[in-house]
Amino acid sequence: MFDQYRSPYIALLLILLTGCSSVYYDTMESVGYHKRDILVDRVEAAKDAQTDAQEQFKSALDQFASVIRLEESDLKRAYDDLNHEFESSESAAQEVTDRIDKVESVAEDLFEEWQEELELYENQKLKAASKQQLSKTKSRYRSMLKSMRQAEKTMQPVLNNFRDNVLYLKHNLNAQAIGSLRGEFGNLKADITNLINRMNQSIKRSDEFIRDMQSAN
Repeated sequence: MFDQYRSPYIALLLILLTGCSSVYYDTMESVGYHKRDILVDRVEAAKDAQTDAQEQFKSALDQFASVIRLEESDLKRAYDDLNHEFESSESAAQEVTDRIDKVESVAEDLFEEWQEELELYENQKLKAASKQQLSKTKSRYRSMLKSMRQAEKTMQPVLNNFRDNVLYLKHNLNAQAIGSLRGEFGNLKADITNLINRMNQSIKRSDEFIRDMQSAN
């Protein structure tokens, strides 16, 4: 992936220029990297972020399961561990959102440029072919983005449920609190299972989109 950069010089230059997207794109194009390449990289990064989030939510569920098996004497440590998993899950969810936002940003810029450049064609046959390809790419992209956003939305209910349980444990470090958490475990597990399934669908759509973009080169 190009986001890891090919030289310290380019990395430094891009850090300085990220405040202006047009300058950023111009700089990337000067080294042979165009918006469609950046889009593919960002879809890859969003896919990786979703995979990481899946693992984090699984880890959080495992920690939750271990908490409801503890004795009362272990509750303070249990709360600290569970709160750490919650905060890590929040960070993972935010990373997914940030990555999807970046995908959407470069996609909008790519499609706007593509549409404008259709007017530069003299050869009408080539123009029609490019216009058709733009339409197909937009359609595949919208399907992928919809799947990404649906997966993203399933994270917030899980986080809300998780937060409620962590807060309850924080202020009720006793056996009764553990009993309440045991009753919530099934709901949390179902929510996380749904989240993982949604993310798997999104990751599959991302893989398909990346293959289509690469095969069109």
